[in-house]
Amino acid sequence: MRTIAPPTPLSSEGVTAKRSTAAVPAAKKRLAKLTLWPLVAATFFMVSGGTYGTEEIVHGAGYGRAILILLFTPLLWSLPTAFLIGELGSALPAEGGYYAWVRRGLGNFWGFQEAWLSLVASIFDMAIYPTLFVAYLTRLEPWFGFGHRGVLVALGVVVACAALNIAGIRIVGMTSLWLFFLLSAPFALVVLFSPFKMGALATAHTAPVTSTVGLLGGTLIAMWNYMGWDNASTIAQEVERPQRTYPRAMLAAVILVSLTYILPVLAVYLTGIPAAAFETGSWADLAGLIGGNWLRMALVLGGMMSGFGMFNALVMSYSRLPLAMAQDGMLPKFFAKVHPKTRAPWVAILVCATGWALCLGLGFERLVTLDVMLYGASLSLEFVTLVALRLREPHLRRPFRVPGGLAGAVVLGVIPMLLLSLSVVRSQREEILGMNGLVFGVLIIAAGFVIYGLRTFLPVAPVDAPVAGSFEPSAGQAD
Repeated sequence: MRTIAPPTPLSSEGVTAKRSTAAVPAAKKRLAKLTLWPLVAATFFMVSGGTYGTEEIVHGAGYGRAILILLFTPLLWSLPTAFLIGELGSALPAEGGYYAWVRRGLGNFWGFQEAWLSLVASIFDMAIYPTLFVAYLTRLEPWFGFGHRGVLVALGVVVACAALNIAGIRIVGMTSLWLFFLLSAPFALVVLFSPFKMGALATAHTAPVTSTVGLLGGTLIAMWNYMGWDNASTIAQEVERPQRTYPRAMLAAVILVSLTYILPVLAVYLTGIPAAAFETGSWADLAGLIGGNWLRMALVLGGMMSGFGMFNALVMSYSRLPLAMAQDGMLPKFFAKVHPKTRAPWVAILVCATGWALCLGLGFERLVTLDVMLYGASLSLEFVTLVALRLREPHLRRPFRVPGGLAGAVVLGVIPMLLLSLSVVRSQREEILGMNGLVFGVLIIAAGFVIYGLRTFLPVAPVDAPVAGSFEPSAGQAD
């Protein structure tokens, strides 16, 4: 979930130099708000959004392997990414985060590709959350699962979240904060109540399961549940002492997210409920067996809030990327238009929301496979940027460094890249728009090259425009 802080509004021509000068320290004070634990909480929501969405991992791998997957995925997949964010986020706390890093380290072309891959991945990523919303709603009222009713409900989620985001970033932030606490409470009760049902639910009746996810599919879903750490980088200008806070926050968030996934699965395992009973949306039924119908209802509502809250926060994140690109001359200028009162990038929000709505008919597993594949390509550019900046700017001040020198920076990306090969293998089994999933993904990636070339025919600013919010270290910040 990639949240990019909105740019500080530019002064109008009539604003005096005195007022412009006075506004600088006030803006800095306003932006540097997040301390360690608020940043940990924000990162948790960007990456996780709660335990919802982990059901298919248990179904595909079984309890034992699911717990191992949930335990080792953060070590092999999340921790390297957290180290990456720790170094680049502390060295270059720039608005735009990962996009600004890649553009600085690899140049305009690859900076554009990073943004393209992130935006295209968002199309599939964002379609997942309304899908989860509907999956839990049908547990509450099966009527919504027939015909096109589920797609219409998901479309309603897209429209509602777009409206909330146009209403302003403050509304989005407060909505996300309350949803976070509300959706986390039911799982805490599942963990507390499960020991009282130890081994008692082995023969309990559960609803018929239709999931066909296997071990490989479960692993990919685990990777999806543990990805998005670089989203926290885009709010660097709103973090207090980012050079110190980012590395600590990333490590703390990895631990917190891991526990949030593992503890509920382990708790249900103790009750004896078979792993085959898990599928997307089944946490509600399992909670009902453990604590009664009231806990089932709480999980249903929590699942709906999780899907809605993650989508709502990510609209804010992804919509700021076209805004920053337009300011940098990477996209047509109309993407930089903001609402006169709320300063929300309403054009970017509406365009992105339209793209997300078009993917609402795809299934959950297919969405995850495409999302991991495209996100993995953008993450690969970030790991390459880590090494490139070590070579190009060896004297850049890095409050946190990936250990092991240059070799350590290179090795850091090896295991995540090997894991990403799983998405390539899986994509060959999927069919999208009548073609092989791998071919479909490659065509999307190649389209970024073509679109970059077509930029010369679009009304954009000069390509050498400075990176929006770019961070230029002062002379005293060199090592």
